[in-house]
Amino acid sequence: MPMASRVGDAVRQLLSGKQQRKTIAALANGEAVDLHRELTEDTELTPIQTDSELGLEILRHSTSHIMAQAVRDLFGTDVKVAIGPAIENGFYYDFYREEPFSPEDFEKIEERMAQISSDGLPFTRKTMDRQEAITHFAALGEKYKVELLEELEDEQVSLYQQGDFIDLCRGPHLPDTSWVKDFKLLRVAGAYWRGDEHKDVLQRIYGTVFFDEKSLKKYLNNLEELKKRDHRKLGRELQLFTSRDLIGPGLILWQPKGAQLRRLIEDYWKDEHYKHGYELLYTPHIARQDLWQTSGHLDFYSENMYAPMEIDEVKYQLKPMNCPFHIGIFKTDKRSYREFPIRWAELGTVYRYERAGALHGLMRVRGFTQDDAHIFCREDQLEEEIFHILNLNLHILATFGFSEYDIYLSTRPEKSVGSDDIWEKSTAALKQALEKKGLGYEIDPGEGVFYGPKIDIKIKDQLGRSWQCSTIQVDFNLPQRFDMTYTGTDNSEHRPIMIHRALMGSLERFVGILIEHYAGAFPLWFSPVQARILNITDDQLEYCEKIYNQLRKAGIRVEKDLRNEKLNYKIREAQMMKIPFMLIVGEKEKENGTLTVRLRDGKNLPPMKIVEFVEKVLSESAEGRGL
Repeated sequence: MPMASRVGDAVRQLLSGKQQRKTIAALANGEAVDLHRELTEDTELTPIQTDSELGLEILRHSTSHIMAQAVRDLFGTDVKVAIGPAIENGFYYDFYREEPFSPEDFEKIEERMAQISSDGLPFTRKTMDRQEAITHFAALGEKYKVELLEELEDEQVSLYQQGDFIDLCRGPHLPDTSWVKDFKLLRVAGAYWRGDEHKDVLQRIYGTVFFDEKSLKKYLNNLEELKKRDHRKLGRELQLFTSRDLIGPGLILWQPKGAQLRRLIEDYWKDEHYKHGYELLYTPHIARQDLWQTSGHLDFYSENMYAPMEIDEVKYQLKPMNCPFHIGIFKTDKRSYREFPIRWAELGTVYRYERAGALHGLMRVRGFTQDDAHIFCREDQLEEEIFHILNLNLHILATFGFSEYDIYLSTRPEKSVGSDDIWEKSTAALKQALEKKGLGYEIDPGEGVFYGPKIDIKIKDQLGRSWQCSTIQVDFNLPQRFDMTYTGTDNSEHRPIMIHRALMGSLERFVGILIEHYAGAFPLWFSPVQARILNITDDQLEYCEKIYNQLRKAGIRVEKDLRNEKLNYKIREAQMMKIPFMLIVGEKEKENGTLTVRLRDGKNLPPMKIVEFVEKVLSESAEGRGL
């Protein structure tokens, strides 16, 4: 979008009435300071009252400049400034400084930023010859700015100044620093200059800012909630998974409770796919390098693949994808149009290289299991198959508690394969399936993959965060590369259409999302442990063993805590482990052959017989699973 247009949209959120036309033009031309003075002679500038993306972007980028000024004011020329963009939910600025920034430094920086804000310093835009700008920043010792300038092709560059701080920047900015009031510095992290691990390590200070205190407080409260829900923290506390240096970074070890959770998800996934006409496949973890040459992965994806290994003087590689294996199975027989659609699904583990700095718990790993499926169909079946996939997709997501989505239809990119005709038909099929399902969507122009258009579904969790999970991709490339054919009604050979489809994306990431969505308190049907037996004294040990064995035989996932500890202590531990039911057993329960059932939220249910509890758990689990 042209800068003037972006500025115009943003400023419409900043000002109202007759101020808009003048302000849009002035900000677009970098004349914000003069305009601000003119406007404030007879009217007061209206504070931004919206969370408009463009309005917030201008606010946040302006705040990053204020933070950079505050850092330079406090720590002098020993600090070198790099870049400071607006980002989602905030901003950051990168600095080079020998000493690490401390929490005490953060307090000082915030105090100085508040003073700069109260001073109401105008943001003044200046233009300068590029060589003159290089000389200017070189004299200040700002080598990072010099490096950026040396790579620019523009002969004229723009700079923004507030007070005595000047920065290389395209803008736009707010009229003056007084507009920035409700901000907070959040954390500092290491960052390589230009993202290159061979360059300087900088300190990246992150912050956030809003146009009102209420929005800032809400965001900060959400951050605290995020810390409580962090899947890495809960994964340790609930004994679900770990990742050890002994094994290798980005490789997940599933502990017994995590393995149970994963099994429950996998079993449900397999059952639902079988009901919806899919057949299950299992394929190897490695393949001859030739396969990846034919598929195009060595040409387009080699930086994400691991180095080959040699077996019997033949090169093999770990698989980054499952698709070529499914094609290999397709080609074992001569296919007829009568067989279509062919729906094959696999929980296939793949391996992709991720930089160490990008690894993040279950969300970014180096080995993960895709809930993968490939559908081979005729052109006349494409729309119906996409509709079929959408039905299954939304059904499975709803069963796990996700009912809000953002949906995108990505169209043909500049570099692509396939005829215009097949692209138009495939895009239309995706569009018609979405509309038939009654789903709202946005067009994402040019963001399809080179081999076909796609649908992306981003689910929203309890905190309103979006997660990319589901994708439906139409592929013309691999059927051609592998010379896939079927015999049509005319008894001649035709090329099938291939649909790539993942609903959860990867099992590891989906489990991470589930942990944070439910804060570890999973619904009964896929809780790794559904109940824990707690005795009051050793006199109930034998009865507890009887309950335990009876529940296990009935298929209830149960643990027992028979330690010689106080009951309240054992209850508290069970609640911390987010176990849905605590079965408290004392002398009264032993004599009556009953259980006292306590929920993880602290409520007690009336005493019940063992068989009644079994019926309750099985019934509620089946209901949650959609049975």
